[in-house]
Amino acid sequence: MIKTKLIIGMLSLCLAFSFSARAQTLTAFERGSFIVKGDTLPYRLLFPKHFNPARKYPLLLVLHGAGERGNDNEAQLKYGPSRLLQDSVREKYDAIVVFPQCPNNSFWSNVKFSQDSVTHKNKFLFQVDAPPTKAMQMLMGLVDQFLDKPFVDKHKVYIGGLSMGGMGTLEIIGREPKKFAAAFAICGGDNTNNAPKYAKKVPLWIFHGDHDSVVPHEHSEAIVTALQAAGGTPRFTLYPGVDHNSWDNAFKEPELLSWLFSHSK
Repeated sequence: MIKTKLIIGMLSLCLAFSFSARAQTLTAFERGSFIVKGDTLPYRLLFPKHFNPARKYPLLLVLHGAGERGNDNEAQLKYGPSRLLQDSVREKYDAIVVFPQCPNNSFWSNVKFSQDSVTHKNKFLFQVDAPPTKAMQMLMGLVDQFLDKPFVDKHKVYIGGLSMGGMGTLEIIGREPKKFAAAFAICGGDNTNNAPKYAKKVPLWIFHGDHDSVVPHEHSEAIVTALQAAGGTPRFTLYPGVDHNSWDNAFKEPELLSWLFSHSK
């Protein structure tokens, strides 16, 4: 009985901590919406601790995966904020952080899906020179809106994402390579023919798990090879034994933020 009560008490403590951390995240990130002709892209915004509108700050956009799509303007904060909210991180990296939320009926990147009839693995057919999705159009518009702000340093704009967001990251730096100083893509992918568009223009760090059961790690390996062939020098981290949730490892990488913010256009 005592052991049972102890376990229940520990579970209650863990749940309370989880809800507390969630509440802190939702409180720290302000709500915003980018609206164009009736279309809305919700986003959450984190300002530097000692924000001064007379200064210029780096801008970081983080793109979520397919499971966090919607219009509640909350789900997109599921992965990533815990690292970015650490006091040590906020004190060291004075940056504006934006988490946009992709609508349920759209996708960050223009990609087609299928499944191999033999291996049953997901297959992703990434496009070349295809029109942007509605979500990508809105995302590019949101970036432009922030670039118009006097407190945003246009030479230090960064983007990264996981899964669908990793794919969106690679697509947007291919569409607008001059705007981004560096980027990271976690368990994503792109058409290798797009590599020359950003190979030598946007420093890139790519992450993937070699046991990914959702997005095959071969997609990341292929784009890394294509980037190198096009003259780029991407960093690539392949986590052994890790499934689709390689973002857990990537966001904990000690050098990720120092590497990211060290770049400037």
